[in-house]
Amino acid sequence: MKEIKIIAFDADDTLWSNEPFFQDIEREYTGLLSSYGEPKEISAELFHTEMDNLERYGYGAKGFTLSMIETALRISKQKVPSETIEKVLLLGKSLLDMPIELLPEVEETLNILKQSKRYQLVVATKGDLLDQQRKLQRSGLSPYFDHVEIMSDKTEKEYTKLIENLRITPNQFLMVGNSLKSDIQPVLALGGYAMHIPFEIMWQHEVVEHFEHPRLYQLKKLGELTKLLQLTH
Repeated sequence: MKEIKIIAFDADDTLWSNEPFFQDIEREYTGLLSSYGEPKEISAELFHTEMDNLERYGYGAKGFTLSMIETALRISKQKVPSETIEKVLLLGKSLLDMPIELLPEVEETLNILKQSKRYQLVVATKGDLLDQQRKLQRSGLSPYFDHVEIMSDKTEKEYTKLIENLRITPNQFLMVGNSLKSDIQPVLALGGYAMHIPFEIMWQHEVVEHFEHPRLYQLKKLGELTKLLQLTH
């Protein structure tokens, strides 16, 4: 890993908690629509809608909110009261204002990396542009990063574009994230390095089987990163 020049970090569920808030909102949502089905059935319908809408809305709270409204209309056969739709909208808005809870050892690790002056630090996340910008600003972590990349999706094509814009080669790029599907597999396929830090909860769209790779490192917590890079003892 001596050739690494840039370390990129996923944001949601790598730097701060995110998915638990979405799951809390989904539980409230299925409760609001309990007249139209069991919670598991409503969640399955919502997930189906989200997958159908990914190409239209992308990832994030706004697309999730639109999918909640569409699902409510469909499963109620257009009979859901306007008052319920208003409550669904308020649930979606609450996601845009959710508290930013940094995960353990995040700020300490970024501080060590920044002070070492060995690497450029990058945020590489996907989702709604404005929402992700606001979350980063509210996190207080912005000063640690030299570049912020908010992607519509995390594909090999998007990572290639990022690496080219950073003027490095794939083997000089290290990606740190919680999703094997979005953060790890595309980067390894391009010839980069990756460090996987599992999060307690995963959105089902991001779930893939665990695997091994010579350029993949499995961490239990972010603080282990500096030890692997021999910045701490």
